[in-house]
Amino acid sequence: MWVADRAWLLVGLAAQAAFSARFVIQWFASERAGKSIMPRAFWHFSIIGSVGLLSYAIHQRDPVFILGQSMGFLIYFRNLMLLRRSGD
Repeated sequence: MWVADRAWLLVGLAAQAAFSARFVIQWFASERAGKSIMPRAFWHFSIIGSVGLLSYAIHQRDPVFILGQSMGFLIYFRNLMLLRRSGD
């Protein structure tokens, strides 16, 4: 059973990495453009959702979700800063 648990952990980490990559790609695109290329509400809901999911992940002691949800905050807040700077 231990091997199966470790295998699922690796699957989860790989899936989280792929899911998170879309935000990294978006972040780089926004940085290149010098402004956020997503609406402000997207980032607000991303923060709200991340707080809830991170709280749940910590409660469940799930390292895959903890890692995945904790990394997004930097990107979400950075895009809100870009929106403020560009006046959008």
